[in-house]
Amino acid sequence: MTGTAERDRDPRREQLGHKASRGVAVTMGGLWSKTLIQMLSTVVLARLLDPADFGLVAMVMAIVGVADLVRDFGMTGAILQARALDARLWSSVLWFSVALGLVLTAIVAASAPLIAALFDEQRLVVLTLAIAPTLLVNGLAMPMQAKVQRDLRFGTLANVDVVSMAVGVAGSIAAAFAGWGVWSLVVLAGLGQVYRLVALWVAAKPRFGRPRIERRVLPLVTTGGSIFGVQLLNYAARNLDNVFIGQQLGPAALGQYTRAYALFLLPLQQLTGPLGRVALPVLSALQDDADRYRRYIRGAVLVIGYLSLPTYAVLAAVSDPLITVLLGPDWGHAAQIFSILAIAGVAQAIGNVQGWLYITLGRAHRQFAYYLVTRPIVIGGFLVGLWWAGVNGLALVYGLTTLALLVPGFWFAIRGTFVRGGDILRPVLRPALLTPFVFAASWATVQLLDLPEFVELVLGGVAGLVPLGLAIAVPAYRRDLAQIVAFVKKMRRPATAASTGEDA
Repeated sequence: MTGTAERDRDPRREQLGHKASRGVAVTMGGLWSKTLIQMLSTVVLARLLDPADFGLVAMVMAIVGVADLVRDFGMTGAILQARALDARLWSSVLWFSVALGLVLTAIVAASAPLIAALFDEQRLVVLTLAIAPTLLVNGLAMPMQAKVQRDLRFGTLANVDVVSMAVGVAGSIAAAFAGWGVWSLVVLAGLGQVYRLVALWVAAKPRFGRPRIERRVLPLVTTGGSIFGVQLLNYAARNLDNVFIGQQLGPAALGQYTRAYALFLLPLQQLTGPLGRVALPVLSALQDDADRYRRYIRGAVLVIGYLSLPTYAVLAAVSDPLITVLLGPDWGHAAQIFSILAIAGVAQAIGNVQGWLYITLGRAHRQFAYYLVTRPIVIGGFLVGLWWAGVNGLALVYGLTTLALLVPGFWFAIRGTFVRGGDILRPVLRPALLTPFVFAASWATVQLLDLPEFVELVLGGVAGLVPLGLAIAVPAYRRDLAQIVAFVKKMRRPATAASTGEDA
């Protein structure tokens, strides 16, 4: 017991805990700011552009996104998981990423006519040629972002995220007002990525050295290859729906779906995303300390449960007024899709923790094997749902399949490790029990009222908070609240140079 207490008081470990907690706070603040900017672009562009414009870009991105995964090749996760990276190895990583970005840019550009033929839409040729260079830009930026993240410089990353989004949104809105149509969406992607590259270059100060790729890169590539395989399969499971809808129902239907899907992703990106960005380097540092690793996992799952599950319940209940306020009256189908996708949101919020376990415990190959079996099931569900009930059926089958795979997914992830099932189940159980009551309160409020959409949205959201407030009367929920409050206090408490021997 004494040894454990001494380890917990180790200044270096206290500094790591402080940086992790501060990192979550800073990253969450950055991503919430980014969300507000992204929401502004959604509100404005949805009124200036046609649904078909969004559908055209989604068709291209469904294919280009695969190439972008190949460009990363799982190296971000491999860099974060690696125990040491010297200057020569780092130079090799930089050149490897640049070479891969160049090759894939050329391949995608050459494939533009094939992409247009796939969707029977000739406008995609020039759109693909315009978007392809983002692969090279991202190839240059990837190792620099991984280095900044590895160094736990989460404030820098948050600043880059927010400003790059603001630059892209400002350019795209200006282009839309100028009548550029679908090209304003190309500006949204390209301008922000260029700024991101410049900002990360300044932050990371890369030293490329002479062009070379050492053999020592191979272990990183091997680990990255398995991570890439997982990412590729996961990408297919999250993006082939766009291909199927676009091919079968056309750009207008795909435009409705992609706007609903983009809104569905926001809670994942803004609530659980900050925890994920911080968790990978921190858990990698704790992989030899079972007790602290398990405590971090339990705390993270607790926060995810209370942040994401009630949020998706409220959003599903108020989807009609929400979509009308954000996108306008022409996006009614998107509201139905968004409400159904909330099921997948709940599953993915919790399921993201599986990826943390695999990567930080050095089990990327095992994750790849699991995904080889399960992702084809999800993809098959797209076809079944689309055949059964169109876009709504696809969204429903996707959500139910993702939810059903949670149990075998976590069992396979923790089997043979020091992590226990209770570390995942117990923290999420109480927020999961509250979720149906939160949904019912919000839904009933919206259905009973006949008021302007904005008023219904606000009142429905407030009604969803009532079950959460009543739950505080239960001692177990008060204990959970105390843990979350303690976490927030830790984020606000500065680490002193006297206790750490270095600047906080």
